[in-house]
Amino acid sequence: MVPEGAGASKTQNLNVTLPPQPASVAEARQLVRGLLIGSGREDLLDTAVLLVSELVTNALLHAATDIGVSATLDGEGLHVGVTDGSRHLPSRREYGPTSGTGRGLLMLESMVDEWGVTQRRDGKTVWFRLSAAEEHPSAPALADTSPPQRLRSRQETVPVELRNMPLLLHAAWQEHAEALLREYLLVGLESDDGDPIQMHADATDAIAVLEEYIPRPPVPMEPDRIMGDAIEPRVSASRLEVPVPVDSVSHFETLDRAIEAALDLSEDGLVLTPPTQPEVQAFRRWLVRQVLDQANGGIAEPWSVPKEHGDLLAAPPEWVPESVSDADHPAIAADHANRILAVSRPAAVMLGYDDARELVGERIVTIVPERYRQAHVAGFTMYLLVGRRPLIDSPVVVPALRRDGTEVDVVLLVREQAVSPGRSVLLADLRLAED
Repeated sequence: MVPEGAGASKTQNLNVTLPPQPASVAEARQLVRGLLIGSGREDLLDTAVLLVSELVTNALLHAATDIGVSATLDGEGLHVGVTDGSRHLPSRREYGPTSGTGRGLLMLESMVDEWGVTQRRDGKTVWFRLSAAEEHPSAPALADTSPPQRLRSRQETVPVELRNMPLLLHAAWQEHAEALLREYLLVGLESDDGDPIQMHADATDAIAVLEEYIPRPPVPMEPDRIMGDAIEPRVSASRLEVPVPVDSVSHFETLDRAIEAALDLSEDGLVLTPPTQPEVQAFRRWLVRQVLDQANGGIAEPWSVPKEHGDLLAAPPEWVPESVSDADHPAIAADHANRILAVSRPAAVMLGYDDARELVGERIVTIVPERYRQAHVAGFTMYLLVGRRPLIDSPVVVPALRRDGTEVDVVLLVREQAVSPGRSVLLADLRLAED
């Protein structure tokens, strides 16, 4: 494939359509590389190739349609456009710095002179412009990517009502789901089962439909800041309406199947993204069920945390609990499912329990005041996902819920103890805050 106008003296053009296959990323990269080298513009080479790779990869993963790549090189620089068949526009992610996904748009913003999105009836084009490297602005403004209402309204939709919507839980689930799906895609590309690219595109379409209408929580999704003032009812929405495109309804079922399969791989240690909290899994099941049921004429059911999570809990790690249960000071041990493994007698007394064994097997949320429970689950999910440990080895004052419903402020010092490859136990020493 040869760039159009390869012999032109001033303006060089490239316009190709590539299939939704992994090899298209490398092909697009090579075509743009050839255009720049052939025109003596190696000064733009590294940045242009990196950004073309990012945009074509995103089109491949999120649309699974033919991908159009156009480029114009003239005396002012390089203009590149990548077109796909998805109506969802790119949005800036506010994910943590160690997240495994979500930085593509931030990278684009920081490296180009201009960029933007042109929405089409059959999809969109994401474009950017590069001049010489030294001419790039240091902090380009975020392009306006708001979807035009006139295009959105022409899609046939199903109104889905989400009641008592947990915003923090949704934000934590979304980041975890996107990381899990990306790794699951990589596993799928190495097998001959089905079409992993189409599955990934359908699943991420469902996530994008929700993201467009579900607001970000009013607190930062960062492990060391999430507990500051993340209390109910500020972190929930009493009612949200999501107009789900009819063509996207079936994608929620695909999303559910893909996440379940990916979680199985995660439990077996076959992908790097860790398993998540049972509340997060229950939330995803509720969310998918609301879309599918209401699309079939069902009524909205509000979110509530299930009282039992037995079917969602992995087996506890092999570990000797006596080091905690026999301790002469307040101590608690828990696993990464937030399940209490051992409690010392002094800790049980501090929390108002006659027998420490009453707490063993319960979830940590049992001793977390209800107004903080969503923040606790979301924060713990982020801790597992991004690998940051702001609450590990640093004392923190937190309210604890006693058996009689009263609260007590305790100083919590948590450390992590590896017990087997990929498995660890969280050990917490407690003392009363006023001591």
